[in-house]
Amino acid sequence: MAKPLEGVRVLDLSHVIAGPLTSFYLAQLGAEVIKVEPPLAGEVLRSMKDGVDTDTPNGFAAINAGKQSLALDIRLQEGAELLRTLAASADVFIENFRPGVVARYGLDYASIKAVKPDIVYCSISGFGQQGEWAQRGAYDHVVQALTGMMMMSGEGDDAPPIKVGFPIIDVAVGMLGALSIVSSLHRKWRDGTGQHIDASMVQASLMLMYPNTCAYLNEGTPTRRVGNRGYTGSPAADTYQCADGWLAVAANTPAQFRKLAAVIGVEALCEDARALDLAAFNLPNGFVVPNDREYVADRLRQAFGACSAPRLEDLLSQAGVPAARVRRLEEFLDEAQNTACVNLPDYRFPQGEGELRTRGLGFTCEQDGGPTPAGAPGVGQHTRAILTRAGVDAETIAQLERSGVIRTPTLAAAPLVS
Repeated sequence: MAKPLEGVRVLDLSHVIAGPLTSFYLAQLGAEVIKVEPPLAGEVLRSMKDGVDTDTPNGFAAINAGKQSLALDIRLQEGAELLRTLAASADVFIENFRPGVVARYGLDYASIKAVKPDIVYCSISGFGQQGEWAQRGAYDHVVQALTGMMMMSGEGDDAPPIKVGFPIIDVAVGMLGALSIVSSLHRKWRDGTGQHIDASMVQASLMLMYPNTCAYLNEGTPTRRVGNRGYTGSPAADTYQCADGWLAVAANTPAQFRKLAAVIGVEALCEDARALDLAAFNLPNGFVVPNDREYVADRLRQAFGACSAPRLEDLLSQAGVPAARVRRLEEFLDEAQNTACVNLPDYRFPQGEGELRTRGLGFTCEQDGGPTPAGAPGVGQHTRAILTRAGVDAETIAQLERSGVIRTPTLAAAPLVS
């Protein structure tokens, strides 16, 4: 089954998570992705081995499956020249160095556009290509702090900052990078013009907080730390401790609140003027508005505390009230594996003597098939084949190896000579 990006060639100079996740999406959608990485040891994520003797540890392989590896030193003149030659037949070029770094080697947008005028060139950085902070280094949790994300979680204004427990901004940049590239490819095919994309971590962070960002920009609404409460502000859109665990519930509307109240035995709250704004509660639409939030929350806490979280999850879900027992990631993955609760893709990539398993891309398309047949490449695994296809003869390839410009599987496997 044909994939939508078959025939698209991508040169990817990026490393760690954001850029490689961008090209991972493109690879899984059918593009030919050539991962360009340093010859000596490859990109830095390969080093996170957890004691395993491999250059494709799971953390690396999970976002580099389906790509080819070209081990090439862009810092050397011959390496940069080779890459510009390859760019002439590419559709997409991705890099995530600090602004100005690739320009030193003649690999910036202007230089690549000179050899491929319709190139779609994506630059990924912490703070964007312009501005006084453009040269600052950035990591996920640093940008969470800078953009206020750390002050969106937790309870109370005096609580310490709390970061999201995984690299959420890196992942978001990867998704947005892929989206921007695919849309730019459509423009290229329609109009014949290329594009320079400026994707940044700060932009991605603001998009993740989009409703709050817009609320402040347009209404001056300050952010509030709402803990585990839901976005609507309903007192029954919160996370409550039950007798045997925690339950998140989202009874946002009056209809949902009535159903919740019936299940947990607090129907009287629906007629209690101290608890609720009854005029708003009896409107045909809208959300639940509390008059005395703490009073309502206390009544709900008592009711939930006497109940079983798994049992309530079932009862409320059957009643049409969104609810879920709080689980760890591994609990949910095991449950999805062993029951028919949700239907998730099961991507399996060959990797070494085993396989790498993921749960897909976040969406499924009826016509696009499953994962690529190839897993993540070893360092320089495809160097020779890529250069041969580009018209580089065997003698020149051998000379480039000896000069340290490139690395091929043969050289990579050679023992060190003392």
